[in-house]
Amino acid sequence: MLLDLPLILETRRNHALEHATLHVLAVKYPKQRLAGHSNPSGFFILGNVPMEEVATAAIQALRLLRLGERDLAIHDGCGTNMATTLLLAGTLAWFVLRGARSTLGRMLRLPFAVGFALVGLSLSRPLGPWLQARVTTEAKVGNMKIIEVKRVGRGRLSVHRVITRN
Repeated sequence: MLLDLPLILETRRNHALEHATLHVLAVKYPKQRLAGHSNPSGFFILGNVPMEEVATAAIQALRLLRLGERDLAIHDGCGTNMATTLLLAGTLAWFVLRGARSTLGRMLRLPFAVGFALVGLSLSRPLGPWLQARVTTEAKVGNMKIIEVKRVGRGRLSVHRVITRN
């Protein structure tokens, strides 16, 4: 299956570990804005938290995923949720507006387009996490190991790189 190809599977596992790490960090830093980005060799955590805390959180997150805490692989702030919402709401609104031949026609259809966009918004709420669980993350991390955690870049925003190996 496509989702099990090596680079894709590694990215999905790192995405799950990234989310779990963000969940663990959120317990200690509930008001801190954090973000992440995953790739086949690990992930980045963006946010002003100490590097040692990121390392500790990543190790704890990996342990929790191995213990079966699959819900940690799903995160409300994930780009999958945002993309699902935008794509579904936008497509449904476009579907309503696409046949209008004039500005007046578009104006008359606008309330229906908004209504369809709201339907898309409402459908996306369960669809985004469903897609995370089945497509964009893989909570079964296998033999993944955390190789290194380091701070990268300079500036006001801390960027931490977590390097993993499967």
